[in-house]
Amino acid sequence: MAKSRIEKSPVTFTPDNLAVVLNMMNSESYLMEYFRETDDKGRYLYWDKFRWRVPKSHDVKKAWLVTKWCRFTKRKPIDLLDKEGEAFHYCKPDSLQAKLYKIAKLSGEGMTSNDSVKQKFLISSLIMEEAISSAQLEGATTTRYVAKKMLVDERQPRSEDELMIMNNYILMTELKELLDAPLSIEMIKHLHKIATAGTSQNGVIPGEFREDDEIVISDGVDGEVLHYPPLHSEIEERLERLCDFANTIHSGEGGDDFIDPIVKAIILHFMIGYEHPFADGNGRTARAIFYWFMLKNGFEFFEYLSISKLLKEAPIKYGMAYLYSEIDESDLTYFLYYQVDIILRSMDELFNYLDEKSREFEEVVDLLENSRMADDLNFIQKNIVKKVMKNPGRVFTAKEIVHAYDISANTARKYLNELATYKLLAPLKEGRTVKYIALADIKDVLER
Repeated sequence: MAKSRIEKSPVTFTPDNLAVVLNMMNSESYLMEYFRETDDKGRYLYWDKFRWRVPKSHDVKKAWLVTKWCRFTKRKPIDLLDKEGEAFHYCKPDSLQAKLYKIAKLSGEGMTSNDSVKQKFLISSLIMEEAISSAQLEGATTTRYVAKKMLVDERQPRSEDELMIMNNYILMTELKELLDAPLSIEMIKHLHKIATAGTSQNGVIPGEFREDDEIVISDGVDGEVLHYPPLHSEIEERLERLCDFANTIHSGEGGDDFIDPIVKAIILHFMIGYEHPFADGNGRTARAIFYWFMLKNGFEFFEYLSISKLLKEAPIKYGMAYLYSEIDESDLTYFLYYQVDIILRSMDELFNYLDEKSREFEEVVDLLENSRMADDLNFIQKNIVKKVMKNPGRVFTAKEIVHAYDISANTARKYLNELATYKLLAPLKEGRTVKYIALADIKDVLER
């Protein structure tokens, strides 16, 4: 493992040096304030950040050793091993537990709505966002606009980049069909095969593990190696262990270990990236398994969250979260903190989106209340009217409405034809297809 411009920890706590640490703390009482997992702002810092937050009057190495001792006493080992055969572990400081509680609380309350049908239609197309962003994170260069139009129109991909996005969309929809199944090597291969079907980057064979140890993970800047995955000959054995971990019920009942399902989902995400079992597509597979486990454990609205969108905005930080966990004695806490922050930001974006769309919809409802068709249009039609008002000249198709609102093609055509009857849309026949154009004077029509 290369340092990658990260200064490696100068000291490591082990039970053998406990006496030394205790003597230090007895003789230098100020060290007691460093017997904590996080700093005074709740941050779980690695040495390269920690060292700059210790006053010059304090011995920074001694302070770090005391912090490492505290973390050592509170670490929770899990049944997964690093390349050296040591157990991965994590801590749950108060600040991390508070974030996990917030995610669980928002999951239970934030998506509650008196009008569940309305909410469903407002967020129904968001599953496309993760498919697009996940592919872009892996290097796909197609724009969101082009990618989303391809998915809505069900157009065949015209490039490998578009194919990555189409594959990811199929992958996200496939996850919901696998919620009753245990994690297995066959499932991992199946998900990877969907994610990489038809692609050839880095010599990937869809659904097949890599067959050599030539693959390395570099920083993407100057080619410096950040991670050498475990040997390819160990992949099957290591993933079997990962599947056993995923399928074990860590409920805390009857003396069993308790592992928060959010923590467990993030660990699964990390481990697929760490094991790197495939020549390419490991990130997409890792994030798919994260989503699968969250959905499996009742976090249903996670299919509408796009963590890849935020990961894509700061890919270096994403990589550093992996790196910190590996170089600091396989401490997964760094990656846990990073991912829960990403989840919380994604949730904020989703709820803000819902609020904005609800306000926009209510504005249209206000106009419709005084129009002659107020009682004739249903929610979907009113939502289409909202889009019409924002985009004069926009073309709608029945296929688009089917995707956006999860209704049948016949129902979609019926709704569009009714809007055309009210002069809110203008039908235009092209061959055997009927398209509907948003009229510019719709506001006048509604006001009349």
